[in-house]
Amino acid sequence: MVSTKFYTVIYVVLFVSATIQVLVEFAGLNYWTAFGIILVLSAAKAVLVAAYFQHLRFEPRSLTYLVGIGLVAALALTVAASYSLL
Repeated sequence: MVSTKFYTVIYVVLFVSATIQVLVEFAGLNYWTAFGIILVLSAAKAVLVAAYFQHLRFEPRSLTYLVGIGLVAALALTVAASYSLL
């Protein structure tokens, strides 16, 4: 079983990455650069949450692959929708 200390570390990583996302928004970067950084950080956060807080790390690989396909599909739809913003 995973300890409380490990969950605390994951929480801190999620908090720091969310803070970085906010800082990227206000950094005045090019739209696509900021979008790429935020997309990568969001995907990493989604994987951490799914793996540990939703316990996919300890599930059979087939279920993990199924959720991974859903994550890739959601990211593809996000990228496709971003073109309509410009």
